[in-house]
Amino acid sequence: MKAQLKRMPSPSLFGADIQELSFHAEMQSNNRLRFKIYDAHKQRFEVPHEHINSLNSDPSSPISNTLEVTNKPFGLTVRRKENQKVLFDTTMAPLVFADQYLQLSAKLPSHNIYGLGEHVHRQYRHDTNWKTWPIFTRDAFPNGGTHNLYGHYPFFLCLEDESGKSFGVFLMNSNAMEVTLQPAPAVTYRTIGGVLDFFVLFGDTPEQVVQEFLVLIGRPVIPPYWSLGFQLSRWDYGSLSEVKKTVERNRAVALPYDIQYTDIDYMEDKKDFTYDKAKFSELPQFADYLHEKGQRYILILDPAIATSKRVGNTAYGSYDRGTEKNAWVTDSDGKTPLLGEVWPGETVFPDYTSQNCIDWWVDEYERFSREIKHDALWIDMNEVANFKKGSNKGCADNKLNYPPYTPKILDEVMYSKTLCMDAKQAWGNHYDVHSLYGYSMVLATEKALQRVFGGNRTLMLTRSSFPGVGKYSGHWLGDNAANWNDIKWAIPGMLEFGLFGVPYIGADICGFFDDSSEELCRRWMQVGAFYPFSRNHNAQGYKPQDPAVFGPDSTLVASSKHYLRIRYTLLPYLYTLFYKAHTTGETVVRPVMHEFYSDSATWTVDRQFLWGKHLLITPVLDPGMDTVRAYIPDAVWYDYETMEKLTHRRNHVDMYLPADKLGLHIRGGAILPTQRPDVTTTYSRRNPMGLIVALDDNNQAAGELFWDDGDSRETVKTGNHIHYKFSVLYGVLTMQVTHTGYSDPNNLKFDNIIVLGVPHPPMSVSVTHVNTGTTGNSTTTVPNSNIQYNEAKKVLSLQGLSLTLGETYLVQWELVAEEYQRFDCYPEENADEAKCKARGCTWKPSTIERVPWCFYPKDYGYSVTRTDQTNSGMTVDITRNKKHRSNGRPESPDIDTLRVEIRYHSSDMLQFKIWDPTTDRYEVPVPLSLPTAPETNESKRLYKVHVTDSPFGIQVIRKSTGTKIWDSSVPGFTFSDMFIQVSTRLSSEYVYGFGETEHPTYKHNFNYHTWGMFSKDQPPGYKMNCYGVHPFYMGLETTADAHGVLLLNSNAMDVTFQPTPALTYRTLGGILDFYMVLGPTPEMVVQEYTALIGRPVLPAYWSLGFQLCRYGYANDQEIADLYRDMREAGIPYDVQYADIDYMDRQLDFVLDPEFNGLPTLVDRMRGEGMRFIFILDPAISGNETSYYPAFERGKAADVFIKWPKNISDEIVWGKVWPDYPNVTVDNSLDWETQVEKFRAYTAFPDFFRTTTAAWWKQEIQDFYNKTTKFDGIWIDMNEPASFVHGTVGGKCLGNPLLENPPYMPPLESKHLGLNHKTLCMNSEQILSDGKKVRHYDVHNLYGWSHTKPTYDALLDVTGKRGIVVTRSTYPSSGKWAGHWLGDNFSSWDQLFKSIIGMMEFSLFGIPYTGADICGFFNTAQYEMCLRWMQLGAFYPYSRNHNGLGNPRQDPVAWNSTFSEASRDVLNIRYTLLPYLYTLMFEAHTKGSTVIRPLLHEFVTDKSTWEIYKQFLWGPALLISPALDQGARDVDAYVPNARWYDFHTARDVGVRGQVVTMPTPLNHINLHIRGGYIIPWQKPENNTHHSRRNPLGLIVALSDSGTAQGSLFWDDGEGIDTVKREQYLMVSFAAESNTLSNQVGHSGLAAADHLTLGVVKVWGAGSVKITGVTLTDATGTAHPLTPEHNTDTQELIIDATPRSVFVDQNFTMTWRTTI
Repeated sequence: MKAQLKRMPSPSLFGADIQELSFHAEMQSNNRLRFKIYDAHKQRFEVPHEHINSLNSDPSSPISNTLEVTNKPFGLTVRRKENQKVLFDTTMAPLVFADQYLQLSAKLPSHNIYGLGEHVHRQYRHDTNWKTWPIFTRDAFPNGGTHNLYGHYPFFLCLEDESGKSFGVFLMNSNAMEVTLQPAPAVTYRTIGGVLDFFVLFGDTPEQVVQEFLVLIGRPVIPPYWSLGFQLSRWDYGSLSEVKKTVERNRAVALPYDIQYTDIDYMEDKKDFTYDKAKFSELPQFADYLHEKGQRYILILDPAIATSKRVGNTAYGSYDRGTEKNAWVTDSDGKTPLLGEVWPGETVFPDYTSQNCIDWWVDEYERFSREIKHDALWIDMNEVANFKKGSNKGCADNKLNYPPYTPKILDEVMYSKTLCMDAKQAWGNHYDVHSLYGYSMVLATEKALQRVFGGNRTLMLTRSSFPGVGKYSGHWLGDNAANWNDIKWAIPGMLEFGLFGVPYIGADICGFFDDSSEELCRRWMQVGAFYPFSRNHNAQGYKPQDPAVFGPDSTLVASSKHYLRIRYTLLPYLYTLFYKAHTTGETVVRPVMHEFYSDSATWTVDRQFLWGKHLLITPVLDPGMDTVRAYIPDAVWYDYETMEKLTHRRNHVDMYLPADKLGLHIRGGAILPTQRPDVTTTYSRRNPMGLIVALDDNNQAAGELFWDDGDSRETVKTGNHIHYKFSVLYGVLTMQVTHTGYSDPNNLKFDNIIVLGVPHPPMSVSVTHVNTGTTGNSTTTVPNSNIQYNEAKKVLSLQGLSLTLGETYLVQWELVAEEYQRFDCYPEENADEAKCKARGCTWKPSTIERVPWCFYPKDYGYSVTRTDQTNSGMTVDITRNKKHRSNGRPESPDIDTLRVEIRYHSSDMLQFKIWDPTTDRYEVPVPLSLPTAPETNESKRLYKVHVTDSPFGIQVIRKSTGTKIWDSSVPGFTFSDMFIQVSTRLSSEYVYGFGETEHPTYKHNFNYHTWGMFSKDQPPGYKMNCYGVHPFYMGLETTADAHGVLLLNSNAMDVTFQPTPALTYRTLGGILDFYMVLGPTPEMVVQEYTALIGRPVLPAYWSLGFQLCRYGYANDQEIADLYRDMREAGIPYDVQYADIDYMDRQLDFVLDPEFNGLPTLVDRMRGEGMRFIFILDPAISGNETSYYPAFERGKAADVFIKWPKNISDEIVWGKVWPDYPNVTVDNSLDWETQVEKFRAYTAFPDFFRTTTAAWWKQEIQDFYNKTTKFDGIWIDMNEPASFVHGTVGGKCLGNPLLENPPYMPPLESKHLGLNHKTLCMNSEQILSDGKKVRHYDVHNLYGWSHTKPTYDALLDVTGKRGIVVTRSTYPSSGKWAGHWLGDNFSSWDQLFKSIIGMMEFSLFGIPYTGADICGFFNTAQYEMCLRWMQLGAFYPYSRNHNGLGNPRQDPVAWNSTFSEASRDVLNIRYTLLPYLYTLMFEAHTKGSTVIRPLLHEFVTDKSTWEIYKQFLWGPALLISPALDQGARDVDAYVPNARWYDFHTARDVGVRGQVVTMPTPLNHINLHIRGGYIIPWQKPENNTHHSRRNPLGLIVALSDSGTAQGSLFWDDGEGIDTVKREQYLMVSFAAESNTLSNQVGHSGLAAADHLTLGVVKVWGAGSVKITGVTLTDATGTAHPLTPEHNTDTQELIIDATPRSVFVDQNFTMTWRTTI
């Protein structure tokens, strides 16, 4: 944004107003706005910032979202783009821009203003009551006045509110200025030169603002490791012998102490680059003296150079050589060196802005370093300080020395204690560059240090500073005094320099001026032990105050040593914080507010501070006090010294801190790396390392470690370092080394790990060494002698671990609260002590909610009596422990002796089966695909199995990690006739699956939740058992490995999760037959599971189109009108349904007279490329008065379910939809009465029988031939559903226990028995092998048995593949059918729950799923239905369906806006159908998921483990829909990969974080993953037409410029095209600006060939691509014209005119002119 400004007529304040200004603003990045106001015609002084000037602008959001300009008078309003909140509004006051007076005011959104410097701010949060702060570098005392000090920092941070959203404002201007804060709240800047160059930095948190500011000015250097040690200094030791005396006495008390300084008294007459050869004669050897004991030496240099001769009237070479080089600041004439006076007397002042001076300074320093060996450099007096006012001869009377306006600087004279403002420097007048003097000296000194120290990092410490010095230097807070004010004010000072990007900061401990009392010095040594720059420094003439001077037995020495040893213990943590500062800009010393911004009580906390996120320091800062009023923020906190958890949080407490104590607390969630301390870092760096783990509320923690040699330069850039990420989840500490570029010569080990907040002693502790090489992982158990647990403090201490630094380890402690170890012995309601003990169980009340009070004793269960092992498995006989009573259900006698068989089917699958060897019990007749031979080679198996003897249990261990993924060696195993229960411990709480039930989250909740499974005509609802049964789950281990477990049992059952974590199965019959697949990735789990149960069916291509249905079409004309309206609206649509309305009286296979026109309509629609699906229910009416073939032929073939012959030969009659003939239904009656009066008796086909399948096919064939054509079949009500309970009349024959068993799972209406809304459980069914079974055992298989005969009939009758959609499912149903998620409700929660449902059916091997779009029951609401259309456009099975009596909700039932939005999103779906169809092929052939949870692709990122409001299509399309009413943006997680916005083709530029995505009502967020190639076609009205379009490709390039993808293509509807090899499989690859294809299989008929269309390359770069060549299979090169948008980096190439077939090899290459 650019503008020209013209001054409006008005009086002048100070004259020389500039009439015409230029205004320039740009969004330099997503989070940085720059705006600059400057003279339109004349160059004015601008800060030549070495870092900012090196930055490139990368604007990514339109400036109009952030900045608004008001024209007259000129003003600007800066807003936060996401919520339009006004942050900086200058329209409140005029802009003044004169030659020497510039003023701008801005209203701010809050009083939470921090920063501006350098001053003493008595509090961290600014007082906005008309406070004016001058900014102009000055050698002045930091004594609490409002005057300007050493540095120049026109930067503040403003916290907007409790959300944490914050912004920073930096005015890049080095002239003298003042900043006024007023109560509005508002800020006014008045500066007397330069330009107004503002940067506004936006963050979601205060930390993010600092990080953005440091991107701008330069992130801080990592100081050398040794510089984090304690340091001693004073001005005027008097002699080197006094220095050594100080060193020796502090060594003698074993004080941790790394660095000794000498101040200017080491110099000869205070001259730079000299030393006093009398008092400091041995100074050249002093560094070696210190080095012998692992210590370092730092000396001081000032800028001012004496003009006088040296001792003995010898030449002062440094001055002479500088004069020769013209190195000095000059008078206004530009020639004469300006003379002033500093410590050595008359001096000149180096002009560090001139190259001559820099060269001189580097040379002098190099010469001096050869004379006096030292380790680092301290530069002082560089504001620049001058003891004369301006110069030896004063300053001229001109507008520079006496400007029209002087800000409220100290003395209110510009040149007070510095140089004349008209002095000349290379960068300009001293007037403009005065505050840059220290900055320019730092830049010059960095060059000098690089020359002298080469590859060593060394250290620089400067007094004067400007934003950006932190990139090279640290800072101390100046010449403070020994008083209780200055100890307090040091904390806001440190916090401010954290904001300013100078984290290496501290105050002179014990005070510089004045004598320090023992108490003050003791308290200051305590807090100073936690200054990043920790130095005790003292001034000339005051009492020594080094710790040892107070006496070796003093409390001060003891306390100082104690806290310095803690400091040294934590140096690995502090050093890592400096690495974080250097790499990300995080603060080191951190205000409490930065971490707990949502708590307004923290906004003013400045008597406490944090190290990083995790260490809270609470010092005593007042005399005579032993309690401190401290704030405990809202987290778990542990006392560092006692390791105990604090009871308070989010509260002020009176903390007792006696004379020798300071408050030190570790935040729960921290993992702090430690090292055994020593007296210097030289020695401590050789010692063993350790970790302190502080568990948070969720028993989790995280941390990291950066480690290098501590001294070399640029170890981050060169990679010469080690980096660890630590995390704790569910009792597993992962020590993950993420980078190993450094090998420590000391062969360091992690020796001890201390875990705080461990609630119970561990059962065991193991260490797994994770090997990246070929040797595999090794797990060892930590011996008990190395484990200590403090019950009172809840601290677990592991010693003697010897874990090598640079290697990855998992440390696991098995631990569960006693209550969480309980397994429920009385899952029924109304347990009491008597009932509990009658079962032989233990009764013990618990205060923990939901914990069972009645639980099994430890040895309840079975014991092993015999074991036979082979190399393919084992057989075990087990016997019930009769010490305990039976299961307490006398009608279900225990089976005392059982057989267990464990089979190693393959390297990644095993089975364990438990049954009664003496009785023929029911087993599930569902066939599984098992390997022909077992895996007998132990080394190939991913698992090992261990059987525990007493109680009997099976443990399955993943060999690679040592994780127990199944451990049923827990009490409670019960095997009785009608009640079987088994529990197992799990490896983690991350469990997914079990169905079919509506789950509120994808990951299961382990807080004692029980889920019943029994197929039922039950609309989805919380804890309601629905249509299908899937006793399968996927478990994620804490190591990010995955496994799956199937219980092949079809009886009514439930599963209970508990926090152990553990799982209990209870089933009412059959046997236990478990199958486990070992992954190890989530996707492989599904592939292995579908290999076992059967791969999913490949649906017809047209079935991926959009589909419309409703229950309640009045006649065929309604359908015809809908079809017409959809076509006119241009909404893609492939399939029309008819629900039971089309049937006469709801009779299967009979057309209602109202639908007589349906067959003709179907023929017409099919002729136009559409498809038709009709519904069939299983129940057949038996009350027809005229011949009804379906019933009569069925009866003749004996296909209907009957009673067992020994009871009756009658059909078990139910009632469903069919009405009696010749009745008029009165809909005003209640439902039960209607069923009784009007519903016909119905018979239920037994689909297990082959005769039933033949009968069913015959009826379908007749309907197709004689009534209407169709393309797919929808089967419903096959749970089976009945409108009466059990049978007509309600009396079930036979054993009443089958209807109301001894244990009833928590099923819907369980009090009414298992036959509620279905058949009697004693009904008899006959398997295909003639075996008779009870409906009690096979009820859950009814829908499964119904599906294959329907699918077979569809294929036989139509001769095409089609699709079957079924309501009731069981493992392997997916081989033949898809599934919709049932009769849902029109409510917002159903949107996200449908995602969970689809993801679960992905696990179950049924990828063709979706929910009824817009809901089945109740009236849909406009916004909800529109959002659901957007979401549903990405259901594999995309059908809008609604229920009887509700208004229409199809896309043309609303308004044009709705239908256009529906059309647009469905066009995207149709565009991507080639990709979706290819995914369906992958599912069909490999078992991959189609709807894919994010964790399947990004399993190592634990952030994805609980995401269920976003999902993927395969690996490459991320869908992040709006799911909430009124939502206009979505907080979506962007996984760690490159992602392109589907709508704009832009790289989104973020990864591994939550992003707020704007989502207006017509938008759904879609992202394509870099590295993938997505096939697409131009959409049409239906797939019949879209399939004829050329094939396009979206080539989304990865970070390395590569991408891969594939396409499966066939005729879209042929039967078994894969098996018959009638298909095309082609893969695509892009690399090095070339796209090519590879034909894997080519078996297409000519009619189905595809030509190559438009290729879109995303991430093609910003260098213009000018040419593209397409080379076809014959070698012919075709030039193509590219369209390349260098802004979005999208390259579009249309290959359509070249008619190149996709099933022929081709290459396409693009090139730039460069």
